Amino acid sequence: MEKQYTILVVDDTKSNIEILLTHLGKHYNVIPSLTGKRALDIVEKKQIDLILLDIIMPEIDGYEVCTLLKENYLTRAIPVIFITAQTNEDAIEKAYDAGGIDYIAKPFRPKELLARIKRELTLQQLIKDLEASKEELRILATTDPMTKLYNRRSFANISANLLGQSKRESQAMSVLMIDIDKFKGINDTHGHDVGDTVIITMAENLRNMSRTGDIICRYGGEEFVLLLPNTRIDGARTLGEKIRRQIEESTVKIESGGQVHFTVSIGATEVDVPAEKNLEPALKRADVALYQAKEGGRNKLVTF
Repeated sequence: MEKQYTILVVDDTKSNIEILLTHLGKHYNVIPSLTGKRALDIVEKKQIDLILLDIIMPEIDGYEVCTLLKENYLTRAIPVIFITAQTNEDAIEKAYDAGGIDYIAKPFRPKELLARIKRELTLQQLIKDLEASKEELRILATTDPMTKLYNRRSFANISANLLGQSKRESQAMSVLMIDIDKFKGINDTHGHDVGDTVIITMAENLRNMSRTGDIICRYGGEEFVLLLPNTRIDGARTLGEKIRRQIEESTVKIESGGQVHFTVSIGATEVDVPAEKNLEPALKRADVALYQAKEGGRNKLVTF
């Protein structure tokens, strides 16, 4: 379904408003305003895609209205086309300086007006689509597509910044490395779709149980890492045990009507913030502790 664009028409002459409504109303949702002050109120409350703005108006002229729009971060992106009988070069230059993107002289030609409006709205939509694509690419580059957690690469960048901050502020930092127990058996018994659901459930649990400021990463396969800023090892162990118990008590429903229970093993360590230049030594210690938890029977937390 094609988007219905909304155009704000600002002109202090009713006959001009009526003419514009006649030509634009067939194609767009049009909101009229007879004053600049009223127009500024409307843009605060309505989603406006484009403004047609007269220059000569009482109280606040079109130049000032446009300037105020561009000074407000909520409205600065709305394109403004000036429509006025002022056609001297100084007036045109002042209109562009105020932030206008186009200028149409009165009396306007309807087809030209519609063509310029369509061109500008198309351009604005292309810009929005490009920004959305860039944001989508950024998300794809920094997150794991299945769980929407940070991926390993972005985790490395974030952890480096947080370690630097912890050094500057003399704050503690700890790491939890978490692995789903017997995950291959889940895949072999129930299939990869159920395995994927288990991983997603695990990610949701970690999101729900982590604290503001904690960094959660899908480190690889069924393995996850939590980076805990401003946290000593005792705090990390407490959070890790809560996570372990929560996972032990959770279930994943499967299409056959049954349920899958699973557990996790966790390795915990504290980062030596003053001495360590990066997170790698701590990750290796957490991995050793995780291995010990696995060797010790799984569904355990071991501290290095």
